[in-house]
Amino acid sequence: MKKTVKLGISFLVFVLCVCCLPKASSAAPEDWKLGMQAYSFNRFTFSEAVEKNKALGMRYIECYPGQTLSKEKPDVKTDHNMSSADRQAMKRMLQQAEVKLMNYGVVGLPNNEAECRKVFEFAKEMGIETIVSEPPEDAFDLIDRLCDEYRISVALHNHPKPSYYWDPDTVLRLCEGRSKWIGACADTGHWTRSGVDPLEAIKKLGRANRIISLHFKDLNEFGVRDAHDVPWGTGVSQAAAILAELDRQNFKGVFSIEYEHNWLNSMPEIKKCVAFFRKTQAELSDVGYKDLFNTNLSDTIMEAGSWAFDADGVLAPTPSGHGTIWTKERYGNFILELDYKVPERGNSGVFIRGADLSNWIHTTIEIQIHATTDGTKHGQNGAVYDCLSPSKDASKKPGEWNHYVITCLDNMIYVNLNGEDIIDMDMDFWTEAGRNPGPPVAAGTRNKFRYAYKDMAREGHIGFQYHGNPIWFKNLKIKSFD
Repeated sequence: MKKTVKLGISFLVFVLCVCCLPKASSAAPEDWKLGMQAYSFNRFTFSEAVEKNKALGMRYIECYPGQTLSKEKPDVKTDHNMSSADRQAMKRMLQQAEVKLMNYGVVGLPNNEAECRKVFEFAKEMGIETIVSEPPEDAFDLIDRLCDEYRISVALHNHPKPSYYWDPDTVLRLCEGRSKWIGACADTGHWTRSGVDPLEAIKKLGRANRIISLHFKDLNEFGVRDAHDVPWGTGVSQAAAILAELDRQNFKGVFSIEYEHNWLNSMPEIKKCVAFFRKTQAELSDVGYKDLFNTNLSDTIMEAGSWAFDADGVLAPTPSGHGTIWTKERYGNFILELDYKVPERGNSGVFIRGADLSNWIHTTIEIQIHATTDGTKHGQNGAVYDCLSPSKDASKKPGEWNHYVITCLDNMIYVNLNGEDIIDMDMDFWTEAGRNPGPPVAAGTRNKFRYAYKDMAREGHIGFQYHGNPIWFKNLKIKSFD
């Protein structure tokens, strides 16, 4: 997940005193793989689950035994007993969708070599890296040997209490002294249901370097078996803290979204989970910041001499200057940080993804800078100009420095002003040129753009507006994921 992505992002090391060691320099977040546990779509066929996975922008999936393969083959179930022809059909649908089958489970692994080999042979043929299971204790010698032979992992899954593996201490006990290919499929939601602090469980398993994969969830209640999934970051399962801890552990592996709520219409909620993951992944990523501009501004597009840095590193229009300053470089997915200051009645803006500078008014997204609310809807400081108002006023007084963090990840735009999240915009909802989306059905307000935001370019130049008023910028840094 480069950052997923793309947001592959920092989420998920080592056995000895890991808590006392500094974070490794490797880019763990870029090694995270986000995909679906097909059980999230158990009211649909596996073929439909693959298409939904692709529609969510993910390239990985985990299958489970028993799902109908496709509408065309209603009697065929996805499991290790499939015929060779049906396995090939399953492979073709994955290849066509450009989705990789990473994990398989939860599936039984009994203390029976012939039966276990069926599962391992299926995994080998399908390119599966991890088998997810809750095997009996007497099967571990066999599983240990088969893991080493096939070089395929077995991840112990924790269904809620009173299932055998609900307590992470049980998983650790059974992994002790075993092959490196044996570890945990950490189900953060089921721990939450069982009254187990999921963050502490992740820390405990991470110290032993035994986390192989995750069934990642965020729930609405703690210690309640009937608690249900909610979009990541909105529940009680400490999703952000767990991702940060996995990043600290330098975890590299698969996150399977297992969303067990609103079964027939879960896509909008799962889309929010994907967005949360990618944003957090980007923030945790080891990709470094760089200066947006050289001090001599040789890497800009502007009228000569119209902007300049002063001796303190503050960028501003010159007394004789006018017009917007643009980066020569184009950016798609990025985190942009900057400080800005405006006087009384000051007005400016940060332009992002400027695709066509000859027609930038209609092909560029503006994050508004304004000293006061100007009376125009979606025109106040922090707004996505003419499209979306900020959720709160986090502005400082005119003449004081403000700090922007602007994050763009595919269809999502996030704006943080002075430490407050004020914009969470999904451009895909802006489906009509010249109009903003309203409540679920009703039409929204008009905007000035000739193009629907959904169709706006996802890459372009970054610019800073001169609007006839003084404006100052400093500490211009960008972290790019393209």
